[in-house]
This record gives sequence, C-alpha cells and structure tokens, in this order.
Amino acid sequence: MKIKDKLLGFLICLVISIPSWFLGKEFPIIGGAVIAILIGMVIALFWDNKGTKAQEGIKFTSKYILQLAVVLLGFGMDLGVVVKTGKQSFPIIICTISTSLLIAFILHKALKVKGNTATLVGVGSSICGGSAIAATAPVVDAKEEEVAQAISVIFFFNVLAALFFPTLGKLIGFDTGSGEAFGIFAGTAVNDTSSVTATASTWDSMWNLGSQTLDKAVTVKLTRTLMIIPITLVLSIIRAKKAKKNSEQTNGFSLKRAFPMFILYFVLASIITTLAIHFGVSANVFAPLKDLSKFCIIMAMAAIGLNSNVVKLVKTGGKPLIIGASCWIGITAVSLLLQNLLGLI
Repeated sequence: MKIKDKLLGFLICLVISIPSWFLGKEFPIIGGAVIAILIGMVIALFWDNKGTKAQEGIKFTSKYILQLAVVLLGFGMDLGVVVKTGKQSFPIIICTISTSLLIAFILHKALKVKGNTATLVGVGSSICGGSAIAATAPVVDAKEEEVAQAISVIFFFNVLAALFFPTLGKLIGFDTGSGEAFGIFAGTAVNDTSSVTATASTWDSMWNLGSQTLDKAVTVKLTRTLMIIPITLVLSIIRAKKAKKNSEQTNGFSLKRAFPMFILYFVLASIITTLAIHFGVSANVFAPLKDLSKFCIIMAMAAIGLNSNVVKLVKTGGKPLIIGASCWIGITAVSLLLQNLLGLI
C-alpha cells in the first residue's frame, strides 16, 4: 500500500499524540500513553474510522509504530548498569514476574477471560506496564480492544501505587535515611515507568533524599524491562507451536513470520548503547531516541484508542480488573517478603 494511503490516519494519530505528550509531562502519574488512548476512545464514540481513508494509517500506527517504539526503547538500556543493579534486585524481579504470570494464568482459566487479555495484563503488571504490553501485543496478535483493556487496567493500579506506596513504605518502616530499599520496592512493585518515577520521587521529597530513590528505582525498572526479551520469545514459541498444530488449516505458516524480529532489534539497540557508553560516549546522546520511543508509544495508543469500543470495554472490564488487582497484590506482597528475607528492609 502506498504511503499516501496511510498518511491521513498517521497524521490523525500524530495530532492526538502531541497534546497527550505535553499533558503526560504535566500529569506523570497518568502519563501520555493513557491520555492518548482516552482521547482516541472519546473520538471513537462519535467517529467510526472503519471504511474511511484514515483506517489504513491508523492500523499502521497501532502495529508498526508500536514495534518501532519497542526497538527505540533499547537505546535506553546500558546493559552494564542494568547487570550491576540486577545482581541485587534480580531474585526479586524473577519472583515477582513469575508470581504475576502464574496468577494471570490461573485467573484466565478460572474466570474464563480471553487469553490475550490475561496475558497482556499479566505481562504489563509484572514487567513494565505499557512498554511490555506494546512488545507483547504484536507477538500474540492482540486486538486493539484487548490492548486498550490491558492498558486501562495497568493505568488504574499505577495510580493507586503512586498515591499509596509512599505512605505504605512509611508504615512498614523502610529506611528513611537512604533511598535504596524503597527504590528497589518501587522498581519491582510498580508497573509503569511513569508511576515508578512518581512513586520514587515522592519518597525522595518526603525525606529530602535528593534523587537517591529515583536513581535506584529507575535502574531496577530497566532491569525489569529487559525481561521483555525472554517473555516475548517464549510467547512467540508457544504461538508457533499452536500454529503448527493447525498447519493444515493455516497453509503457509512461517516460524520466521511468527518470530518477533523487532525484539532482536531491541536487543541490538541495547548492545549498541552499551558499547558506545563503554567507549566513552555520553548516555545523553541516546536521550532523544528514548524520548522518541515514548512518543511512538503515545502515537500507537492514540491509534488503539481510535479503534476501541469504549462501551464494550466498560461492560467487559470487571474480570480483567480482578486479574490486575490480584497480580498487583501478589507482586507487592512477594517484593516486600523477599526484601525482608534479603535484609533490605
């Protein structure tokens, strides 16, 4: 399809994403991605883009701009720093991710929730919110409505975490003279990067710690983000096996097509950043690419919002919320328990 056939839909998503980006800066607890998807949903109530000239461009943005965002996200990864911090937080990260995915799987079966929705909520809760959902959605062929549902659930518990976790930390008795322990907690128990930042910054402000908590939380969060790689690879293998079983009905199935190549580009971007920093290049050089990644996610969320049926989302939102709540509580409990066992609290 020619570029001009996609241009109108692409531009509509771009127009939505620009104010969403700036509003996200003003309201970091909510974030630009959530604002964009909400604007798209509201527009979709009054305008059905199906069958219009904008349809192909919106579909292109929701799929390929989303994949581009994940690749660009890799330029924010200095693997050396991540490994250094990961030695301390890795056991907690692995256990919280395993807990969330197990809970999502059990409740998917028990509540009879669609597999893609449960997977996206479980992965989004355990790894890094919107970025993990962005990486996982193309791998499992998730529909726009399923992505919107998962983003909405993650957003709800992000807000709760940012509002209540600093108070919870004080009640539990986290060290207020250092941001290390609470930083690890925020980095492992809060879903999305924007809310991790908001939660950690609040703790720094409460106890005049400068940016100690924020620096620790963000680095732990980067370590969690790397878990996108094995999770998406496992999901792609599962999907490939299912497709093989139905190979007679799905002629021409290709493992290469099922394999998430953009994840390999994500890894390559991370390696490029790591090598460049190792040879003396400032990490600030890659800052524009990280910002572009965030903007691309906002654009993709605008497209997904435009293709979402908000009435249907509200009607079917109860069970995914139960999964999200269960994952959130499970992750929080496991993070606190392991930090206590490791002597970090």
